[in-house]
Amino acid sequence: MGTGHYFWAIFYFTSLCSASLANNAKINFREKEKKVLDQILGAGKYDARIRPSGINGTDGPAVVRVNIFVRSISKIDDVTMEYSVQLTFREQWTDERLKFDDIQGRLKYLTLTEANRVWMPDLFFSNEKEGHFHNIIMPNVYIRIFPNGSVLYSIRISLTLACPMNLKLYPLDRQICSLRMASYGWTTNDLVFLWKEGDPVQVVKNLHLPRFTLEKFLTDYCNSKTNTGEYSCLKVDLLFKREFSYYLIQIYIPCCMLVIVSWVSFWLDQGAVPARVSLGVTTLLTMATQTSGINASLPPVSYTKAIDVWTGVCLTFVFGALLEFALVNYASRSDMHKENMKKKRRDLEQASLDAASDLLDTDSNATFAMKPLVRHPGDPLALEKLRQCEVHMQPPKRPSCCKTWLSKFPTRSKRIDVISRITFPLVFALFNLVYWSTYLFREEEDETF
Repeated sequence: MGTGHYFWAIFYFTSLCSASLANNAKINFREKEKKVLDQILGAGKYDARIRPSGINGTDGPAVVRVNIFVRSISKIDDVTMEYSVQLTFREQWTDERLKFDDIQGRLKYLTLTEANRVWMPDLFFSNEKEGHFHNIIMPNVYIRIFPNGSVLYSIRISLTLACPMNLKLYPLDRQICSLRMASYGWTTNDLVFLWKEGDPVQVVKNLHLPRFTLEKFLTDYCNSKTNTGEYSCLKVDLLFKREFSYYLIQIYIPCCMLVIVSWVSFWLDQGAVPARVSLGVTTLLTMATQTSGINASLPPVSYTKAIDVWTGVCLTFVFGALLEFALVNYASRSDMHKENMKKKRRDLEQASLDAASDLLDTDSNATFAMKPLVRHPGDPLALEKLRQCEVHMQPPKRPSCCKTWLSKFPTRSKRIDVISRITFPLVFALFNLVYWSTYLFREEEDETF
């Protein structure tokens, strides 16, 4: 009998275990999710219009923690002063009305795709110009409800945001573009936004921008007070540094080349009027076109930018080279006129001397002897008189090296060209030294600040 009872007991226990395993295998947890959702979100059981209670069920404001993941930054527009960004936006808060039984840890969370089924914070982007959701293939949004009542809301959105810029140092500037998020209707007495603790903002690796580099980003709070109350606000500042190599190749080097080409006219002959005029006018028009193209890609601001100083000075140098030729041409004609006047004066003097000699030769009835006006060498009386008439003067000053060097060029027009060959490059080099020292130093100051 003992052996039979023992056998039946083992058989009965085995049957119970098999039935239990069979029942567990037949459990459909998706059906359990449906029942739980119907239980917590059924008609008359949950009202999405009522905000959740505060921390630990108090009557304080609901706390919503926010974090964002920046997926891409497509453009930063200087003209319209805006930038476009695509990001994954997440909010997390606790709603005790959504607590449910997790069936011994088997239901980790419930997933919803309809945001209107639960209460949602009324957050909006205060500096947004345009924005849209992503609905391919399905709407890129989900809501997760955890057993303790915690709610996670995640959505992928694309935004075009305003970014006021200070272009005084353009293109050696840094710009700070902000992303501001605030509550639209709930005041801080009912709703408070906080950044998620630990890495609230993430940026995709290898973020490439065409003309900027994202140096760093900072999170902060920007609560605002209006006539209707105080509203919670979050912001993240993105610090962008403009890539200078593009502007060096496209603007600065071509402008330098145009200025240097305009100096070629200093080495051309003064008589090559068509060549020098064509060179000066061509470089001037090219420089003006370059300046217009640069200004067309920038907003019409009221202050002077660094690029305006550069293009303005380069345009002045090119225009100065053209004016230099006008001065050379005027000096050349003046030198020619003086040379013609000297030639005419010499011709008149020669003609008067010839007429006087002809008169003396034809006057054969003269009864007096003409003494020569020229002193003969060896005449002691003439030497004595010459010593008496000597005027004691100071020795002439030693001429400077510049005057000695310029005396090699007899005409004023040639001297102007020679002086311009040295003066223009020296002044332009001095301008470059002052320009780069000033703006690079100011850029370093802004970076330390």
